[in-house]
Amino acid sequence: MGNSLAGKTLFITGASRGIGKAIGLRAARDGANVVVAAKTHRKHPVLPGTIHTAVEEIEAAGGRGLALRLDVRDEKAIESAVEQATAHFGGIDILVNNASAIMLAGTRDLPIKRYDLMFDVNVRGTYLMSRACIPQLIRSPNPHVLNLAPPLNLNPEWFKSHVAYTTAKYGMSMCVLGMAEEFRSDGIAFNALWPRTVISTAAITILGDAVKPENCRTVDIMADAAHAIFSQDARHCTGRFFLDEDVLRATGVRDFDRYAVQPGAPLMRDLFLDT
Repeated sequence: MGNSLAGKTLFITGASRGIGKAIGLRAARDGANVVVAAKTHRKHPVLPGTIHTAVEEIEAAGGRGLALRLDVRDEKAIESAVEQATAHFGGIDILVNNASAIMLAGTRDLPIKRYDLMFDVNVRGTYLMSRACIPQLIRSPNPHVLNLAPPLNLNPEWFKSHVAYTTAKYGMSMCVLGMAEEFRSDGIAFNALWPRTVISTAAITILGDAVKPENCRTVDIMADAAHAIFSQDARHCTGRFFLDEDVLRATGVRDFDRYAVQPGAPLMRDLFLDT
């Protein structure tokens, strides 16, 4: 398949900032259409960016953007957003399930409201978004769904301290496992992408002093890895659990210092990876 995403339409959840926005900007440099679907439509008191500022950046990078305020917990809102995106750009070629909620807390310390939020956004939201986009994806010549989800690692180490978050993220991973097979004959690729090292985003502030930005990589590594996956033939690249570094090594990348927040500083391995 060609390496350019020119003319392709990407629907990205949680794309007002962070990894989601970076994936959109990388596609925009090819001349892609990007649907920025997220909740933040007005300036947030703490977090940077809105759906509108993200679209401005996407269009400045050479793409076409559409800002849609969307809460992935709302089934009707999802259906409406997919309809609006289809009417605006003529279809959907790529869905990125990036929206996610996190709280690393033990069973007795986790508020049930936060438990419900993680499952509603991570699992149910991913399922609903995929389900709503499938009729459009089937029409695309090279349709991809990419979940920002980890490989399924059943080492108890990854459950003991935050069983709720782990199972919620693994729910996204299991959507990949099941839907890749369910829609294999339709030619829709369902894959997962996860960072080998922690990525510096607004989300790491939730972790307090546990993660320092200088021990992270930038969002660009995930954006470049996602682009490489979208360039693959969907019929022959599905049901895979990719790590960003491995994807880029396969394309010939050897210099990873350019992705470091502070080149030369030790990098922190991300969750769910034993090595």
